[in-house]
Amino acid sequence: MTRERPGLDTVACRDCDLLQRVPCLHDGERACCGRCGALLVQQPADPFTRPLALTVAAATALVIANCTPLLLLSAAGRESSTTLAGGAYRMWEQGSEVTALVVGFCAVAAPIGYVGLLLAVLLMVRRGSAPHWVATPLRVADRLRPWSMNDVLLLGLLVALTKIAQLATVIAGPALYAVAALVLLLPAIVSCFDARAVWRRIDWATARPN
Repeated sequence: MTRERPGLDTVACRDCDLLQRVPCLHDGERACCGRCGALLVQQPADPFTRPLALTVAAATALVIANCTPLLLLSAAGRESSTTLAGGAYRMWEQGSEVTALVVGFCAVAAPIGYVGLLLAVLLMVRRGSAPHWVATPLRVADRLRPWSMNDVLLLGLLVALTKIAQLATVIAGPALYAVAALVLLLPAIVSCFDARAVWRRIDWATARPN
């Protein structure tokens, strides 16, 4: 059974700037510009399959990133390793509490919260009509998304690796590759996730009046 998409407001063509209204679209249909023929809006046949697959992959990468060593250091016959959360904890122990909190939130808490909440939302809406409380995790996930700064973390790690390599032997752990995968997966999720499709699946009739 196909679902209809409610009419959108006036949309400007990205190629010729013509203002036009987009009609209701069925699953798999697209709307093109009446002047130049450029694509305006496309309604995927299944708007949740690809985001769900990418979110599951991101959740797997997060488990690896937080449960396996990030870096393994060897110097003067001594070896040590650390994880993402362990690195933030060591910053706290060394007196850099503010930095530890920022790193812990942006590198650990925010990505876990965003991916976990988004995964729960996608699983609920795939069943058809989703309960009204799904709107809350969707809003929270949208708030957490800008704080998931794994790309900044990866850049900082690469700079640190360049400097530490002169003093010790550095071996990249599985978590480092998982963080690199997250840098690719999180933008991919954002690019294909359609929040409007989720809002249309929410059964607002079940909401209790305040």
